Amino acid sequence: MDQSISYSLKIGGQAGQGVKSAGLVFSKIAVRSGYNIFNYVEYPSLIKGGHNVIQTIFSEDVVNSPVQSVNFLIALDLATIKIHQPELVNQAGIVYEEEANYDLGDLSTKTRLFPIPLKKIAKESGAPEIASNYVAMGATVSLLGAEFALLKDLIAEDLAGKDISLIEANQKAAETGFNYAEEKFAFGFEHILQKRDVVSPKMVINGNEAIAFAAISAGLQFASIYPMSPVSNVMHVLAANQRKYGYIFKQAEDEISAINMSIGASFAGARSMTSTSGGGFCLMTEGYGLAGMTETPLVIIEGMRAGPATGMPTWSEQGDLRFILHSHQGEFPRIVLAAGDPKEAFYLTQEAFNLADKYQTPVVVITDKNICDSEQSYEDFDYSNYRIDRGQTTTVIDSEYKRYQITQSGVSPRSFPGFGNHFIGNSDEHTEFGYDTETISDRNAQMEKRLKKLDLCAKEDMAAPEIFGPADADITLVSWGSTKGGVLEALKRHPNVNYVHVKWLSPFPVGPLKEILERAKYLIAVEASSTSQLAGLIREKTGVDILDKLLKNDGRPFFPEEISDRITSVLTSK
Repeated sequence: MDQSISYSLKIGGQAGQGVKSAGLVFSKIAVRSGYNIFNYVEYPSLIKGGHNVIQTIFSEDVVNSPVQSVNFLIALDLATIKIHQPELVNQAGIVYEEEANYDLGDLSTKTRLFPIPLKKIAKESGAPEIASNYVAMGATVSLLGAEFALLKDLIAEDLAGKDISLIEANQKAAETGFNYAEEKFAFGFEHILQKRDVVSPKMVINGNEAIAFAAISAGLQFASIYPMSPVSNVMHVLAANQRKYGYIFKQAEDEISAINMSIGASFAGARSMTSTSGGGFCLMTEGYGLAGMTETPLVIIEGMRAGPATGMPTWSEQGDLRFILHSHQGEFPRIVLAAGDPKEAFYLTQEAFNLADKYQTPVVVITDKNICDSEQSYEDFDYSNYRIDRGQTTTVIDSEYKRYQITQSGVSPRSFPGFGNHFIGNSDEHTEFGYDTETISDRNAQMEKRLKKLDLCAKEDMAAPEIFGPADADITLVSWGSTKGGVLEALKRHPNVNYVHVKWLSPFPVGPLKEILERAKYLIAVEASSTSQLAGLIREKTGVDILDKLLKNDGRPFFPEEISDRITSVLTSK
């Protein structure tokens, strides 16, 4: 395979047909054959049923985002063919249920059809009907030239813990599908998934999993979460591993309880976190301010989805930026970081725990549905240099201990209940000892103290925006969050374009970003929102007004084709 080529396979069907599990298995086959992958998942906002789809893009090159075109389609129902027919490239392959006898019109002239009795093979193999997905996968592995042994091993891994007879029946169903395709379609297809000579071990991980494992590796001691798409899998991973790694996980009754329990645990000295999406964060905002006022460290993961209100619960958007930056009445220091992919989500979550403890304030890590649910292949994340930093803590008993002592940095020595230092921490304005106060001098001193933290953070910890592509470019794209993937793929087609990726949103990298943008020849903001919230923030902070904006709010990710079209349009109009 040429390194510039990405191959797109899509699996679709009804919820309950094993669409996602089959797609994840396929992506791992690609990885174990020596390729890089990106998995993109779509599913409706329904409790049960509806059209589900997973797309795997694999390539020898790094894959950063989904694409609009489909080279191979596995259709577990007719709706999949109807919905995704416009995406099929010329002579794309389609595996589908032969016994359904679908009327496919003139598709046979535009595609290569592979009708297979999926359900019959599953039944005759002693497997349940849902094993049709493995039959289809076996046939696909044959048609694309991958090794069946990889599929056989992955089925065992996917069904680990199940009865051995069930595992063997599913493996038999997949093998029968493999042999059926090999015998009936002797002409084969594109043997594009043949195992490469050199295969380096890689993991396949999504943003939610990366966040959960980052928290564990950062010394997590307590997490309280109420489930909400698209971040629920953070909770599932943490719940499954708490005994192994020795922290406490609590599924709260709602988001208010989740943040307040996490604040309470942190107040008591535990490294704590919670996670939610925009609607849940609405309920957390009072606790958000409480953590700011009491100077209690807390990590909050906010996985954005399309709003307002319930909006589109299983789709993506970047509409929560201003909300997170300005939530809760009054003013308090909050550190806000934004990840662009699962790898960044891992490292920023680790960093968030240290920042929360160092500055004794809430830290929000923003992701979105496209990061939470999308898997990518990576070599193991290296965090050998990571060190847990609990900040300025003291266990020395001091009869005059001041929890909110005025300091040059704005950070006060922190003691925990049980060590003998007595203090009060509540939601009212307070003296250095924590007693309620409404005097002018105390109010001014404490407000100034708290807000100093962001100045120190900007000086000591804030990273400058990352630049991808040539320093001297004809066009500069500016964005944040998961739009990073589509932009990086588009850059492969336009070597004269660069990209500014903003990860720090509070404190904001005013100086470095202004310098970059002012020397750019032409700017385009790329954002999944209606109002271009990052561009507005940039204008507010730096005075740079990005006039050209590529915006999207339909819940889908930016595809590289869309971004490339805008770049081409600008270049040809110059």
